[in-house]
Amino acid sequence: MPGTYSQLYIQIVFAVKGRENLINREWRDELHKYISGIITGKGQKSIIVNGVADHVHCFVGLKPAMAISDLVRDIKNNSSKYVNENGWVKGKFNWQEGFGSFSYSHSHIDNVYQYILNQEQHHKKKTFKQEYLEFLEKFRIEYNEKYLFEWYDKEN
Repeated sequence: MPGTYSQLYIQIVFAVKGRENLINREWRDELHKYISGIITGKGQKSIIVNGVADHVHCFVGLKPAMAISDLVRDIKNNSSKYVNENGWVKGKFNWQEGFGSFSYSHSHIDNVYQYILNQEQHHKKKTFKQEYLEFLEKFRIEYNEKYLFEWYDKEN
């Protein structure tokens, strides 16, 4: 879109199917770099990609011509194929359906970057479920527990 100038800062969060701890430390960084490459390849700005064994956070500078759902679909499809082609997990690797996306102003970039960078430390104190529900509450996102994630019923 010529003449359109915009930068939307979005944190995207999604989990491994069944929220299993499948993202092994041995190849986690390689997966995160691959996801970052997908984001860049789609013409978006990858600020940071990081996570732990059961989920990933992507902080993206999103151009308005790209729908978040399209970007996440491409990230999930291509990265799960990458994991499977490398044989990093027994069986088939998949991401859960759905994702969370949360917008930030330019002044929050450093804080969000640090938060995502320190996922290992953060999750020593808090589960993914706790973290995700806090995001939904903080951003005042209405949700139906029935559709939240597959893991919701498993853990209650």
